[in-house]
Amino acid sequence: MSDNHNKNELSNSEPLRSKELNEELEKKLVEKKFVPHFFPTFTVKRIFYPIPVLIAIICAGFLTYLTYCVAGIQIEGGYFSEAEYGFTAGLLNGIIFTVIAVVSAFIIIFLVKKKGINVLKYIFGFSIGFLIILQTLFFAEIILYLIFISLPPFSNIQLIYDITYYIMLIGIIAVSIYMMYKYFTTESLFIKNFIILYVGLLTGALLGIMMPLWTTIAILIGISLWDIFAVLYKKGPIKQMIDLASDISDEEIEEKIKTGEFEYDTSKLELGIGDLVFYSMLTSATLVITENIIILILTALAIIIGTGITIQGLKRNKILPGLPISIFLGLGTFLISWAIFVYII
Repeated sequence: MSDNHNKNELSNSEPLRSKELNEELEKKLVEKKFVPHFFPTFTVKRIFYPIPVLIAIICAGFLTYLTYCVAGIQIEGGYFSEAEYGFTAGLLNGIIFTVIAVVSAFIIIFLVKKKGINVLKYIFGFSIGFLIILQTLFFAEIILYLIFISLPPFSNIQLIYDITYYIMLIGIIAVSIYMMYKYFTTESLFIKNFIILYVGLLTGALLGIMMPLWTTIAILIGISLWDIFAVLYKKGPIKQMIDLASDISDEEIEEKIKTGEFEYDTSKLELGIGDLVFYSMLTSATLVITENIIILILTALAIIIGTGITIQGLKRNKILPGLPISIFLGLGTFLISWAIFVYII
C-alpha cells in the first residue's frame, strides 16, 4: 500500500514537474523584435530555412545555364580583365567591389542619422525597382532569343520578334513598377518575400555569369570579411541600421543571454537579401567555371550546412553575419571538389 501510494504520488507529480520544466524553458526564450517591414530580408520559419536558399540557387543556376551554356553568352565583368592580368586583376576587382560596398553602407548610415530611419525605405525600394527592371529585361531577352532561334524560319520573323520584344519591354516595366509599389506599401509577408527572393536570385545569377574565377573568389572573400565587421562590430553599419530600426537596448537581457540563462527564440529567421545574392552567385559561378553539376550540388549543400551552423549561433546573438561560414564552406567545397575532378577523376 505504501509503495502504491508513493508510486501514485510520483505519477501525479510527473506532469507537474514536466509543466514546470516547460515553463522554465519558455522563460529562457527571448523573442526577437524583427526589423521593419521595408528591410530587404526574407522571413522564414527555422525548419524551412533551406527552402529560400535552394530556390535561389536552383533558379539562378537555371538562368545561368540558359545564358552561358545554351545561349553561349559570355560577359567578363570587373574593372580589370583577368584574361590580360590574371590573378592580379581578380584581386583588384574584389578590392574595388568591397570598397564600394563599404563606402555605400557608411553613406546610408549617414543619411539615416540625418534624415531618419524611413529614408531606408526609399533607398531599398528604388534600388530594388532598378534591379528588377534591368535584370528581368536581361534574362527575358535571352529567353526570347532562345525561343525564336528554336523556331523554323518564316517570313516576317524579325518583325514578329521586334513586336514581341517591345510588348515584353512594356510588360516588364509595368510589372517592375507594380512590384516596387507593393514593396513600399504592402504589409504582406508573402509579397515581400517573393520580391526579395526574386531580386536576390537574379542578381546572384548575373554576378555568377559576369565575374571570372579570381574576381569571384576575391569578391566573395572580401564581402564575407566585410559582413563580419558590418554586423558584429558595434559601429558596423548593418548593426547600426538594425539597432536604429528596432530601437532595442536591453543590456540586462543581453547579459543573461551571454551567461546562458536566456537564449533567443530562433523559431523564425530573417535572411538578408545579400545572403541570397552571394549564395546564388557562388553556385552560378561554379556552374560557369566547372560546367559540372556534381560540383554545383556539393557546393550548394555546403552553403546550406553553413547556413544551418550560423543559425545555431543565433540562439546566443541578436544578429549574425550570414555569409562567412556558408561562403567559406562553399568556396572550399567548390575548389577542392573541382581539383579532385580535374586532377584525380
